[in-house]
Amino acid sequence: MVVIGSVAANFTRDLEQNYRVIAEFTTRAREQNVDLVVFPEAAIGGYLSSLGNHGDTVKNTGRSLPPAIRLDGPEIARVQSIIGDLVIAIGFCELADDGRTRYNAAAILDGDRVYGTYRKVHQPLGENMSYSPGGDYGVFDTPVGRVGLQICYDKAFPEAARVMALDGAEIIASLSAWPAARTATAENLQDDRWTYRFNLFDAARALDNQVFWVASNQSGTFGSLRYVGNAKIVDPGGNTLATTLLDSGMAVAKVDIAETFATMRAGMFHLRDRRPDVYTPLIDLDPTGAAGWRRSAHA
Repeated sequence: MVVIGSVAANFTRDLEQNYRVIAEFTTRAREQNVDLVVFPEAAIGGYLSSLGNHGDTVKNTGRSLPPAIRLDGPEIARVQSIIGDLVIAIGFCELADDGRTRYNAAAILDGDRVYGTYRKVHQPLGENMSYSPGGDYGVFDTPVGRVGLQICYDKAFPEAARVMALDGAEIIASLSAWPAARTATAENLQDDRWTYRFNLFDAARALDNQVFWVASNQSGTFGSLRYVGNAKIVDPGGNTLATTLLDSGMAVAKVDIAETFATMRAGMFHLRDRRPDVYTPLIDLDPTGAAGWRRSAHA
C-alpha cells in the first residue's frame, strides 16, 4: 500500500514563506503516514504573475520572474532538509548550466536523493517568453513506485501521459499553477470553465492510461492569476479518490497499486490493445484539421 498526498497551496516569491508551507504539509503528511506528497508547479519561488503578453514575462529579464534555481543549489538542499525521508514531487524555475537558460521544472526527491527531474514541454499563453521548453518525458524508479512527472498544460496532450505509461509509469504526478479563465470568469470558481477542463483532463488521462494520476495545483491568487486548487488523486478507472476542491489543503488516498492494476487491467487493458500500426500518420498531420489527415494518409 502507498499513501499519496496532493497539495493545493499558495506559493509566492518569498522563499521563506515557501519553506514554511512545505514544512507544514510535511508535518501533515507524517501525521497521516503519507509516503508521497506532490506539491504544485513553481512551489519554490512562485509562478509568473500573469500569462500572455502583459509586459511582465519577458524572456531573460529579472522583472517578475521566479528565482532561478540550480539542482545542486541551496534551495533544493533546504527543501531536502525539511522533508527528510518523505518522497515529494515539487516544481521550481530551473537554471541551466549555462547560467542563462530557464526551465519550468519539477523534481522528485527525498532528503538524500533526487530520483528524477523534468522540464515542461508544452507552454501556454506566452510562457515561452520566460522559459525554454523541455524535450522529453522521463519515468523514475522511486521508493513509492515508478513515477512520471508532468507540469500543468502538459495534461492537455494525451501523448505526454501515454509515453510515460508505456515506459512503465504507475503514478503520474501532474504539478500545476492552473488559473481560472481570464475572461467571463465564473463567480464560483468551482464552476469556472477552466476548472472544469482541469478536472476533466485529470480524469481522462488517468483512465486513458489506467494509471494513478496525482494532480497538485496552486490556490489563492498571485499577480493577476486566480488559481482553482482542486488538488486530487485519481485512480486508473478515472475515479477521484480525494480532492481539495477550491480550498488549500492536501488530498490524501491510500492505494494498492499492484492490486488495482490487476483488477482494472484484467479485461480492457488500453496499453495492450493499442494499434500503433495505424497511428503513424500522427507526426505528419496538418494541425489545422482533417484535411491534413487525408493528405498524409493517402500520400
